[in-house]
Amino acid sequence: MRIVRICCFSTDIRQKKEVRPIITAEDLYFSYTGAAPYLLDHLALHIPDGDYVSVVGDNGSGKTTLMRLILGFLKPTSGRIVLTAKRIGYVPQRNDFSNAAFPITVFEALDSYRRLIGLKDRSAIDDSLKQVNMAEHKNALMGTLSGGQAQKILLARAIMGRPELMILDEPSTGVDMNSQEEIYAFIKRLNTQSGLTIVSVEHNLDAAISNSTSIFHMTNGHGHMCTPRQFLEEFLNTSRREHDHA
Repeated sequence: MRIVRICCFSTDIRQKKEVRPIITAEDLYFSYTGAAPYLLDHLALHIPDGDYVSVVGDNGSGKTTLMRLILGFLKPTSGRIVLTAKRIGYVPQRNDFSNAAFPITVFEALDSYRRLIGLKDRSAIDDSLKQVNMAEHKNALMGTLSGGQAQKILLARAIMGRPELMILDEPSTGVDMNSQEEIYAFIKRLNTQSGLTIVSVEHNLDAAISNSTSIFHMTNGHGHMCTPRQFLEEFLNTSRREHDHA
């Protein structure tokens, strides 16, 4: 298992803040038919403000469904989700500008989002691009960017509205290793230095273990919260059992 090496930053800002729940899910059930079998089954989730939580699990475990419910793209069959965050930044796994023939520049893409969220200050575009080290690509066509560059633009877009909560969907997918390290270091700084709550759906277990304050481990529509160390022990124990039965 290859380890992504990420710098550690001070967590003072989290310790000084009054901790409140930013996401609460209680007795959550979901299926597209409204009846059993459920994709999410009696799920509970509590994420404090200021945490960095990676949501991990095998394909089909319910990670993406849970994310869509939190974002409001889907409605629970029963149970409830409560968000205290008013401003949410979302970084999808893929974007609509990946086609090189699609004629939209980085600036135009960010400016469209600026208008969508009602942000009057156009300098927010330059500020967000500087934060992700992409200012020099302001006039580039979105479709000409590499996977890592495109992901940085999506991060820039997400931070423009000064979110209280950022939700990411597998941020390392289609991204080279160097860009992965830059992206995860930036996300970690947002969490530790700015106090931004991070919820990241992850297949990159190295990054989840290296960066998270907690890991929500999902299996067959259920989930439990654990520390990165506890998850690593669970992962290694499972791997040993599978090896013994092979």
